[in-house]
Amino acid sequence: MYVAVKGGEAAIQNAHSLLADRRRGDRSLPAIRLDQIVEQLALGVDRVMAEGSLYDRELAALAIVQARGDLIEAIFLVRAYRTTLPRFGYTHPVDTAKMLAERRISATYKDLPGGQVLGPTFDYTHRLLDPELAADPDIPAPEQRLEPTQPMPRVSDILGNEGLIEADGSMPEGHRAGDITREPLEFPMARDIRLQALARGDEGFLLALGYSTQRGYGRTHPFVGEVRIGEVEVELDIPELPFPVPLGRIRVTECQMVNQFKGSAKAPPQFTRGYGLVFGQSERKAMAMSLCDRALRASELGEDIVAPAQDEEFVISHSDNVQATGFVEHLKLPHYVDFQAELDLVRRMRAGHEAQQAESTEQAREAAE
Repeated sequence: MYVAVKGGEAAIQNAHSLLADRRRGDRSLPAIRLDQIVEQLALGVDRVMAEGSLYDRELAALAIVQARGDLIEAIFLVRAYRTTLPRFGYTHPVDTAKMLAERRISATYKDLPGGQVLGPTFDYTHRLLDPELAADPDIPAPEQRLEPTQPMPRVSDILGNEGLIEADGSMPEGHRAGDITREPLEFPMARDIRLQALARGDEGFLLALGYSTQRGYGRTHPFVGEVRIGEVEVELDIPELPFPVPLGRIRVTECQMVNQFKGSAKAPPQFTRGYGLVFGQSERKAMAMSLCDRALRASELGEDIVAPAQDEEFVISHSDNVQATGFVEHLKLPHYVDFQAELDLVRRMRAGHEAQQAESTEQAREAAE
C-alpha cells in the first residue's frame, strides 16, 4: 500500500456517496427506468452489449445508468459482471444466411434478390435538431410496424457464382474455435480469434483505422457488399438429445465488405472479403470491423504491411477500450513514490547540466582573455 494514501478510506466513501448523488440528479425529476433506456436509447445499449460481449439488454441499461451515461465505463461494468457467470456450453455458429432482416442494403447492386430494405436508418435524415422531440416526445406509432423479411440470398453468393470473389472463409478440419475471454492472446493469431477481438474492440478506434485504410494507409478499395440487421436463432447441443435446441433469437448486424485484389502467384485477380458481425444494431461498428479485418489479412494475401491498420499486434493490442481505459486512467492514482524518485533524478541531472554549463562558460571566458 502507498503510505501516502493510508487513512483515505473515509474520503473514498465520501466520493462514492457524492457519485451516487450526482448519478440521481435533480430529485424533482422522475428517475429514469431501465425499460426506458432499453427502448429509447437502444443504440447505446447495443454498443454496451457488443463491446461488453454479453447479450443482455437490461443489464446493459443498468450499466449505463450506473456509469451516468459513460458507455466505456458501462462496458467495463458489463465485462466485470460477465466474468462471474458460469458457462454451460458452446452454441452452434449462428447462420446469418437465414437472418430475418429488418434492414438489408447493398452498395454493389441496385436490384438484387430480396430487394433493398432500408429499415430504421439515419442515412437519409437531415442532420438538424428536431425541437418537436423536446416539445412532444410521444410521437404516434406508425400505422404499419416493420416486419422482418424472409431469408435472402447473400450478395457475395452472386459474385461467387461467377467465380469473381474468393471462397468464404473456412477453418481446417477439427479446428477448435478459440475463446479470448478464457485464453491469453498470442501473435500471430488465427482469423477467428482476431474477429472476436475486433467484435468487442472500441468502435471509435476501429472507425479511425477503417477510415485510414480508405485514405491510403492500407491496400483497400472497399465496396459494401451487404449490411444486414436482423434476428438470428441461437442453438445449443444437449447431450441427451439428438438435435440442437433453440435457445431464442438475438439481433445482430453483419457486414460483408468487397475489396479489389490484383492477384498473386497463388490466386487470380478477384474480389476479397472483409467481415464484421456484432450484437444489436451497430452498422458503423460492423463496417469498421470489416475494413480492419480485410486490412489485417495482408500477410495471408501476400501484400506488404505498410500501414498501422495492417499491423495485427498494433491493432488488436490497442483496440480494447477496457484495457486502454485501465492503463490510461491508472495514471490518476497515487504515484508519489515514483514521482519523488524521478524528481530527485531530474534535480541531480539539472545540477550536473548547470555545472557543466558554468564550466564551459568559464573555459570560454579564460580562452577569450
